[in-house]
Amino acid sequence: MSQRTRIDLPTILKAATEIVDSQGLESLGLATLAQKLGIRSPSLYNHIDGLPGLRIELAIHGCDLLNSVISRAAIGKSGDNAVYALAEEYLAFARSHPGLYEAVQRVSDPQEGQWQQTARRLVETVVQVFQHYGLDDYTSIHAVRSFRSMVHGFISLERNEGFKMPISVDDSYRFLIDTFLLGLHSKMQAAQCAGELE
Repeated sequence: MSQRTRIDLPTILKAATEIVDSQGLESLGLATLAQKLGIRSPSLYNHIDGLPGLRIELAIHGCDLLNSVISRAAIGKSGDNAVYALAEEYLAFARSHPGLYEAVQRVSDPQEGQWQQTARRLVETVVQVFQHYGLDDYTSIHAVRSFRSMVHGFISLERNEGFKMPISVDDSYRFLIDTFLLGLHSKMQAAQCAGELE
């Protein structure tokens, strides 16, 4: 008699991550996942709420993992060094987990409570990195949005083979972060000068 496969949510998410990272997010289906796990599709409903529920759980898992990775990278660093570490790990995560990264960006129900909590923790981690620059809460959000837009744009272009010239893509990424930080420092200096003139 064959031993029954033990299935729980972490096991499901591990298998789902392997599928989306190797075949893309659109390849993820309950039948495909069940086949990989060696079970019947109905068994998955004991742990997830169908395909929409699976996608939410996968996005939460990816967001948690990304937050863990960038938090570790920023520990013991501050200012520009922390931003460089954050940027490098963000890109490394997207490269090593392309499908999982896409799942984080394409949440089917952004109002889902657990997803909102997880996404908020990720944003708070990035905000903490930028607190070194003395930004107020309002400006910090602009900095975080700018950083995310910049990094995500680069990741999207690279993923879609948008960089064709025989020049180091990693050097271009470093140049991008350098330029962002120059702009951030310039913004801070302008704010300080304005404050001194008041």
